Amino acid sequence: MTPPRIMIAACRGGSGKTFLSIGIVAAWRAQGKRVVPFKKGPDYIDAGWLALAAGRPCHNLDTFLMPSEAVVGSFHGNSQDGDMAVIEGNRGLYDGLDHLGSTSSAELAKLLALPVILIINSTKTTRTMAAVVLGCMHLDPEVALKGVILNRVAGSRHEAIQRRSIEYYCGIPVVGAVPKLSRERLPERHMGLVPTVEHDWARASIEEASRVVQRHIDLEALATIAESVEDPGKKRLEGESRALKEAPLAVEQMPERLRPKPQKGARVKIGVIRDSAFQFYYPENLDALSRAGAELVFFSPLTQASIPSIDALYIGGGFPETHAAALSKNAPFMEALRGLVDAGLPVYAECGGLMYLGQALVLKEGTYPMAGVLPVTFGFSGRPQGHGYTLAEVIAENPFYPVGERIRGHEFHYSSVLQWQGKETDFAFSMKRGIGFLNGKDGVCYKNVLATYTHIHALGTPSWAKTLVSRAVAFASLKKKGDRP
Repeated sequence: MTPPRIMIAACRGGSGKTFLSIGIVAAWRAQGKRVVPFKKGPDYIDAGWLALAAGRPCHNLDTFLMPSEAVVGSFHGNSQDGDMAVIEGNRGLYDGLDHLGSTSSAELAKLLALPVILIINSTKTTRTMAAVVLGCMHLDPEVALKGVILNRVAGSRHEAIQRRSIEYYCGIPVVGAVPKLSRERLPERHMGLVPTVEHDWARASIEEASRVVQRHIDLEALATIAESVEDPGKKRLEGESRALKEAPLAVEQMPERLRPKPQKGARVKIGVIRDSAFQFYYPENLDALSRAGAELVFFSPLTQASIPSIDALYIGGGFPETHAAALSKNAPFMEALRGLVDAGLPVYAECGGLMYLGQALVLKEGTYPMAGVLPVTFGFSGRPQGHGYTLAEVIAENPFYPVGERIRGHEFHYSSVLQWQGKETDFAFSMKRGIGFLNGKDGVCYKNVLATYTHIHALGTPSWAKTLVSRAVAFASLKKKGDRP
């Protein structure tokens, strides 16, 4: 059985959706509820805040990155032991890849039979917002729009007019009215919210969000709505559940209760660089590596001068640009990494990991040497250089993907290539969608290294973890034989 659940959505980005989602999760948790958080779409930072608020991992649900049956499986499998599931939407409720709203929050709400709570920005409007809500209700009647939260309300009179207008014309309740806050409650930077791991005051921010929600939102009414799963979404959920049972899913796409347990006595050790500079990892990616037979070894170039004994390395995305000075000073770590790469260590790097493997990172403050594995120097811009979903076709031999495979992922980076001294044949991917590394290409290869701006999700690319582990097994075998420098 799936617990009561709601989706927190909005008419557009910047409406306060993340702040209130975090506050709702934290407020319910304070009441003793086991709240299971999810984030719609490819997102690491909001998911990190939701995870901290809930005290448990936040899983991403995205019908572009993964098949719909995997989305259903992840939702059911990860919410089994919860009392309440909260799914934060992204962008506007109906915003998707095309005019039909493909991959939108609304489509996810229909797929999972989610009652939707719509947050509206009340600034400088009153009765007109009833027309906006009514339009959202009628654009797709299969979307179960069940309640509204007013945000940035100017005062009691403003709230009363909006509340009466929406409830009169739309026939759904206004379950909360949040006033204009005197200051920003959550810190922001060029990529949205500041990652929680960067600041020890993150918990205080979450507690403040919880207080705002407890003061201004009817949590009992929200809970009642969360329990009101009904047709037509339920019929679609039942159909997808049948598809889930019938589909030949990879292990990573199965509900948690159906997956085999991780192997005991792991065959290989896969290093994961995880700290405040490199923090963007989907829980499913790390779980997939463990289930494929790897022991994960976490370490950091910010605090360690040496690399522990490992058989492969996974470097995720993050913010190496905000830690460039500290990273560049750790020459022993970078020297050790170059030695392992030359010895054939399998390395898979995404975005920030790609930047760290380059020669240098050029910022306004100066030029900072990086690991020097790849012949590229990166610069940094004030505007996104790549942002959105990606589709990459594998066009050349590489350590991890067969030629001809198409990889769905996403990119979000402010860095760009200032100087590339490699060859055209060094690229493994041709970008069918997205910007990539350079000239429509991505996936830089060197020995057993593949580094790319594209982030993948294990539920949509189930072969990735198995291949990385198999590469690690091969490298471990070479170490035992002594066939490496």
